[in-house]
Amino acid sequence: MNDSPLTLDRRSFLRVSGLAGGGLLLGLYFRTGARVFGAPEDTSTEFVPNAYIRITPDGVVTLMANAPEIGQGVKTSLPMLIAEELDVAWKDVRVETAPVDPTRFDHQVAGGSTSTPNNWDELRRVGAAGRAMLVTAAADTWGVPAAECATDAGVVHHRASGRQLTYGQLVAKASTVPPPDLRSVTLKDPKDFKIIGQPISGVDNPAIVTGKPLFGIDVQVPGMLHAMFVKCPVFGGKVAGANVDRLKSMPGIRDAFVVDGGSDLHGLLGGVAIVGDHWWAVRQARQQLSVTWDEGAAAALSSDDFARRAAAFAQQPGEVTARNDGDVAAALQGAAHTIEAAYSYPFISHVNLEPQNCTAHYRDGGLEIWAPTQNPEDGRRLVSRTLGIPEKDVVVHMTRVGGGFGRRLRNDYMVEAAWIAKVVGAPVKLLWMREDDMQHDFYRPLGFHHFKGGVDAAGRLVAWQNHFVTLGHGGRPGDSAGLSDSEFPAHFVPNFRLEVSFLPLGVPTGPLRAPGSNAIAFVMQSFIDELAHAAGRDPVQFRLDLLAAKAGGNYDAGRMTGVLKLVADKSGWGRAVPKGTGLGVAFHFSHRGYFAEVAEVSVDAGGALKVHKVWVAADIGSTIVNPSGALNQAQGSVIDGLSAALLQEITIDRGRTQQSNFADYSLLRSPDAPEVEVHFLQTDHPPTGLGEPALPPAIPAICNAIFAATGRRIRSLPISKTDLRPA
Repeated sequence: MNDSPLTLDRRSFLRVSGLAGGGLLLGLYFRTGARVFGAPEDTSTEFVPNAYIRITPDGVVTLMANAPEIGQGVKTSLPMLIAEELDVAWKDVRVETAPVDPTRFDHQVAGGSTSTPNNWDELRRVGAAGRAMLVTAAADTWGVPAAECATDAGVVHHRASGRQLTYGQLVAKASTVPPPDLRSVTLKDPKDFKIIGQPISGVDNPAIVTGKPLFGIDVQVPGMLHAMFVKCPVFGGKVAGANVDRLKSMPGIRDAFVVDGGSDLHGLLGGVAIVGDHWWAVRQARQQLSVTWDEGAAAALSSDDFARRAAAFAQQPGEVTARNDGDVAAALQGAAHTIEAAYSYPFISHVNLEPQNCTAHYRDGGLEIWAPTQNPEDGRRLVSRTLGIPEKDVVVHMTRVGGGFGRRLRNDYMVEAAWIAKVVGAPVKLLWMREDDMQHDFYRPLGFHHFKGGVDAAGRLVAWQNHFVTLGHGGRPGDSAGLSDSEFPAHFVPNFRLEVSFLPLGVPTGPLRAPGSNAIAFVMQSFIDELAHAAGRDPVQFRLDLLAAKAGGNYDAGRMTGVLKLVADKSGWGRAVPKGTGLGVAFHFSHRGYFAEVAEVSVDAGGALKVHKVWVAADIGSTIVNPSGALNQAQGSVIDGLSAALLQEITIDRGRTQQSNFADYSLLRSPDAPEVEVHFLQTDHPPTGLGEPALPPAIPAICNAIFAATGRRIRSLPISKTDLRPA
């Protein structure tokens, strides 16, 4: 074995091998010892395969989708990148979910709208290298220069002689061709794309609509038992006593036992495991469970107390000054108009339609796991660390995910299933009830913002101050509870101050679709709208003027200006609307995407709100990989944001989540969903992701439209708690 480091990364190597039956397998290879892409060092072998393409003699091409499919469409769009450069017909492509293996596959995580930007170049080069090898094989067969050969839909042509060979006919010969350096392969000119840029239905759609088993909740393993895990209703509480012997005597119950657990809210907590022959037996036993809980310090937490503390913080300087440009106090003193406003937003839940679940089988000292996870490798590490099993002995299979939205970046349900399976010594499917899912979530954090702003006599924004009260400890925000000191309008206002104070931790929080931005856009763009009206300015023009100010950081004001002008044009901004109807505008940059949106709403005399339409203008770069998926993601994000803005709120009392199911935690219904019109402004920038950035501006656009219709400002979410009768 050669342990010397290499200067080339795994993108630079391609290995080809024949399959049993005469197929062709193409994959990326790199030499162990080269610590690249965060891959763990493995000294057991000299090479570690990373296979993406398989071609069989019948011409069928199987492509591996490396990232978790959580509804964002990557199981279709990422193989499209390979297929485009491989130059095959999409009808001949089969797609499989890649096994979880960081030594063979990159980017096996779904979050942050990163799948497209992370894979855009790499996967196209994989396809291009495969095409080059097939061309070389054909050229060698015919004794002609490779430059005289061309490909089309899985066939290599020699136009001068009229000869052609299918990829299937070339697999044996291509297996002997030396692989090219991936950095040197020729990629297609975008004008020649045949697959990228075409609307293609999701590869799983037929299976989904016919009820085929795809999701974690569908997994069946021979000899499988069913389990529930009951945790303390207070976050982090432990079991003091439980009637597990009573449960063990019930029909269909195999075991019931106490799990001590730890104190990390992201890991294995204390609780009671119930295991039975079928889910209903376990459900019946749970109804008979009686537990005495040691609730711990979190029992003192409540939403009302958070709000009281935040109000007290507002009366004093922030604990931390995160940014201080110019002289805000002097600028406010000299401003022609000043306003103050307090904004807040609550905890909200992910409410995945597929509750958390995981199937695990412990045998021979190892674990095999089937999980609907957004972050399988993190789950593997958590299981390994908690159960004391080497990572190499934990095998994780990704299933399709019935809604991720950030919740399944945390793998608590995976370690619970693994622990139970090890105790009972049989394959076990753990399935949470809806109440478990809602009351043991990692919530979008609540937050409080206390603003002061000033505009000069010309209507320009000259002063901005925000005292942000969030969850945190020791001067640092909690999970997904932070605010960047470069968040717009930082760099665009000469006198800008951001102060931060921290409420005690204790409630589990985490990323929710467009983490941070889903709340930050609401407060920032709503307060900007207040300042525009204080200045007597048109809200769109006020924003355009603000974007024209001197900028800094990584914010591209030109790109945002482009989408703002586009959405104003498409929505007919400035047109007359009936009384009780209003247009509102907002924009936001997040997850590398620039989005501006206009909402049209009406509010009747009784305060009933109707969101009629939302226009979306987006700049996510030069290429829309799959227009069908892109439209789906943009429209879904707007509706998701509207649902959160109108209806959703998690409240805490005595350390307990008060909401438990859809009866007291509402989601938007289909009849209430608006029309969503989407326009993409394609620019000369690398393509970026789309699962999240359309959501944040939807919320302030709707809130600003409500003001235009009624004269009432929405400064606290959800909107349903505000009296919308016209002022």
